[in-house]
Amino acid sequence: MIALSLAAAGVHAQSSVTIYGIADAAIVGESGGKTSMTKVTSGAASASRLGFRGSEELGDGMSAFFTLETGAKIDTGELDASNTIFNRQAFVGLKTEGGSVALGRQYTPYHLALIQAVDPFGTGYAGTSKNLLPDNGTNVRASNSVTYSSPSVSGVNVDLFYSAGEQSEIAAGRQFGGGINYAKGPLSLRLIYNSRNTDVAATGVNHDLGRNLLLGGNYKFKWFALYAGFEVDKGYNSAPLGNPNNPYGGVAPTASTDGRDLLLGLKAPLGPGTLMFSTQYKDDRTHFNQDASEWGIGYLYSLSKRSGLYLAYAHINNRNGAGYTVANNTEAGTGDSAFNLGIRHTF
Repeated sequence: MIALSLAAAGVHAQSSVTIYGIADAAIVGESGGKTSMTKVTSGAASASRLGFRGSEELGDGMSAFFTLETGAKIDTGELDASNTIFNRQAFVGLKTEGGSVALGRQYTPYHLALIQAVDPFGTGYAGTSKNLLPDNGTNVRASNSVTYSSPSVSGVNVDLFYSAGEQSEIAAGRQFGGGINYAKGPLSLRLIYNSRNTDVAATGVNHDLGRNLLLGGNYKFKWFALYAGFEVDKGYNSAPLGNPNNPYGGVAPTASTDGRDLLLGLKAPLGPGTLMFSTQYKDDRTHFNQDASEWGIGYLYSLSKRSGLYLAYAHINNRNGAGYTVANNTEAGTGDSAFNLGIRHTF
C-alpha cells in the first residue's frame, strides 16, 4: 500500500490517501459439468482490484472518509464489469464517537460476516462458501446504500444496512439487513439478517421477500482456528444458484426457496504457509429436495508478507437434480469439481 499524507498550511485538519490493490491470477481446472475446461483466471483466491481510500480529521472527534475501488481482470487487462469504473466499492461517510455512516456502493453485513468470520477461505479459492451459500449478486454488495456501524463496547458492535431500490414503488428492489458482532480474545461471532426484494415495479409482479439469517464465527486456538456457520434461507430468490445456466444439462435445477446451510472448517499454519479446509451441506426443504454437500481444501504458500502461491481443490455432491457448482472468488464455476493453482500479490 502507498500512503500519502497531506496537511494544508495554517489548517489543523490532516488528510491521508492510500492506494492499494491485489493482483491475483490462477490456472483453474473445472470438470463434472456439460464441458470440462482448463483456463487462466483472474482472482480465484481474491478478486484483483485497485483502490483508493482516505480520511480527513475534521475536529471534535469527527472525520470524513471515502473508498473508491475498481475490479480488474489480470488475465485480459479489462475491467471486471463493463461500463463501470468503481464497481466494487464507492462510498463516502462521516465517523464520530457514536459510530460511522456511509453512503454509496458498499458490502452487505452478510458478506462481511462470511469473509471476516465464518469462511476459512475468506469466500475465495475453490473451497469458497459461495459453492452452496448465496454469497452472490446484491448479497455481496449493493448500490444506493446507507450503512451505519456502531463503536465496539466490550467487544460488541452493530452494523445496519439499507439499499434503496429507487423505483416507482418504494419497496421494489430494496434490500436491508444488519448484524450483531462480537469479537474479543480468541472468539468471533456474527448474527446476521438480510432481506431482499427482487420485484421490478414496471412488471407489476410481486414476490415474497428473500430472507437470510446467519449465525457463525470462529475460535482461534494456539495452533489453529475452527470455523462454523448455520444459515436459514426463506423466500423467493433467497438462495439463487451461483450458475443458473443449467451446467449439468437435462432438467434444469431449481433454486431453493426454503433451505438450511451448514459450514464447518478450520485454518492452521503449516510450514511456511496456511492450510484451509471446510465442508458444507445444503438441506433443501422444498418438495424438490435438491440437497448438496461439498468439501474443499487449500494451501497458501507465503513467499513474503505480500506475495504467495496457492493450490486449492473442491468437490460437490449434488442430489436429486441439484445444480451447485464449484466456484472461486470471481467465477461461479461450471462443474462439480475444480482446482486452482495461482499466485497472489497485495500492495
